Amino acid sequence: MPTVHKIGLGGGCHWCTEAVYQSLKGVIKVEQGFIASSGSNASYSEAVVVHYDAGAVSLKDLIAIHLHTHKSSVAHSMRSKYRSAIYTFNGKDADFARMLISELQADFNEELITLVLPFKMFKPSDTRFHDYYFSDQERPFCQTYIEPKLKLLATKFSNKVKEGLAS
Repeated sequence: MPTVHKIGLGGGCHWCTEAVYQSLKGVIKVEQGFIASSGSNASYSEAVVVHYDAGAVSLKDLIAIHLHTHKSSVAHSMRSKYRSAIYTFNGKDADFARMLISELQADFNEELITLVLPFKMFKPSDTRFHDYYFSDQERPFCQTYIEPKLKLLATKFSNKVKEGLAS
């Protein structure tokens, strides 16, 4: 029986983030939608909630993949809609995420801007957008934005990708 944990991740379009995490071994479910935290981050921002088997994929791997598959060091004008964040459900995961961001900074030329925030609320996206990539991979959006992320995933994290998806 898997030990199911969950983590919220936001940074780019939730269609892209959903496809990345649906492609990973050990991920049980990906909920696509909008997450709100607290304080100045109380507004909803596109994100996913990843339910995962901690015995099959580590939080360290999930966070590393998150940082590498979106513009985690770019403070672009759409950051309120696409907040670069790790939303945690407990203090232990928050502390670990902060430590890991600091550790993984060496992988990046620019400073990581990804925030570690407490998860407060989730609002699912419209069901017609769920499973966006895997329901029709030929869409222009999928080809332009999601495919490059999945290629990076298959190259940099090939041992984490589900069978049949790594290319």
